[in-house]
Amino acid sequence: MTRFVGNIQAMTRTHRFFLLLLLLGSQTVQALDWPQWFGPSRDGVWREEGLLEKFPAGGPPVRWRTPIGSGYSGPAVAAGRVFTMDRFSPTNGPDMERVLCLDEADGKRLWTQEYPCRFNLSYPAGPRTTPAIDGGKVYTLGAMGLLACWDVPTGNRIWSHDLPGEFNGKVPTWGFAGQPLVDGNKLICLAGGENACVMAFNKDTGAEIWRALSAPEPGYSAPVIFEVGGCRQLIVWHPRALNSLDPETGKVYWSQPYTAKAGMTLATPRRLGNLLLVSSFYNGSMLMRLASDEPKAQLVWKGASDSEMKTDGLHCVIGTPVLEEGYLYGVCSYGQLRCLKLDTGERVWETFAPVTGKSTRWGTSFMVKNGGRYFFWNELGDLIIAKLSPSGYEEISRAHLLEPTNRDAGRMVVWSHPAFANQSMFARNDKELIRVDLAAP
Repeated sequence: MTRFVGNIQAMTRTHRFFLLLLLLGSQTVQALDWPQWFGPSRDGVWREEGLLEKFPAGGPPVRWRTPIGSGYSGPAVAAGRVFTMDRFSPTNGPDMERVLCLDEADGKRLWTQEYPCRFNLSYPAGPRTTPAIDGGKVYTLGAMGLLACWDVPTGNRIWSHDLPGEFNGKVPTWGFAGQPLVDGNKLICLAGGENACVMAFNKDTGAEIWRALSAPEPGYSAPVIFEVGGCRQLIVWHPRALNSLDPETGKVYWSQPYTAKAGMTLATPRRLGNLLLVSSFYNGSMLMRLASDEPKAQLVWKGASDSEMKTDGLHCVIGTPVLEEGYLYGVCSYGQLRCLKLDTGERVWETFAPVTGKSTRWGTSFMVKNGGRYFFWNELGDLIIAKLSPSGYEEISRAHLLEPTNRDAGRMVVWSHPAFANQSMFARNDKELIRVDLAAP
């Protein structure tokens, strides 16, 4: 270190300037992982730079393709590895649920772990949740409720819980889909059962830390943590209420009643400043205003329609909406990308362009923000770059990258949220997982 400092002092001013530029440049282009659902900060924002502005002719290059089984589980990317889950049926034997660990560089399998899993649910293609990677461990939640912790280097199982079997819950109609959340020494997830709608476990041992909330079923929405009102608030949205809890103890700060028909709380709650929004397929959207100095909230507005056909605002299905500069953008019940005024819920415009191009029940496109634009990944397997504003939807570029293979919707769809990491997109259907190069030339 002393020799290095001495060399720096001996350099000319010009040499020192160029060395500083080199060091700063290496920090600027540092790659970023995507270790959990919705990105590193769980906010659906891709913060990398050095990305292409539009796709080349023929689309961006696919760096590798790896065969996998069926499922909705999105990929997670960290420390040179890619994790996802799938389902497969051996020629002789029971259906299996599987955790896959791939090499990020070439897509080759490093290890897999599988276990028998009889799928007794609707839309049985496979697991729903994205793995969560943290500190040499990866956490998975299977469609039938097996919560497990695995050692990243070896794939050995460290601990596991059968959520419906151990905590007196039942498997939701569409399976366990609430994305697990790592927070400090805890793993937080939707579990089910009396006073156990949400539970926190020690992430290293699997020991229960706390349990809270009761509801007929836990719903499917990912728990999130926001720092607002002078504290950290764990937001849990189940089919009976929107709730705020102390993530350390499970103590309930506040609850706002909200009855979601068919238990369809799917989209992740979104926050902009002191405004918090949720949106569901049948019952539409609800906006809360969070207090600035204490963990309290009050209702701002709630949609009046309980019909996915006669909508009065935004009725999200699988895709999570975005909030930006006083406006709300999201995909509605029949595939309409809509813009609403956030403070009132008043509709501004709509288009079918980034979804299926026409009215389609449960039409789906996932949105991830990058700088002043958005990447859309739609159910047709198209990746789209576009800008959103109160003036409308502006498409910049589009490429078809995967074939729809899932038949559960009554049509062929891609219903898995992608990961955006290390200047690439990682996406899957029911046959393969691909890595797409999105670096600028």
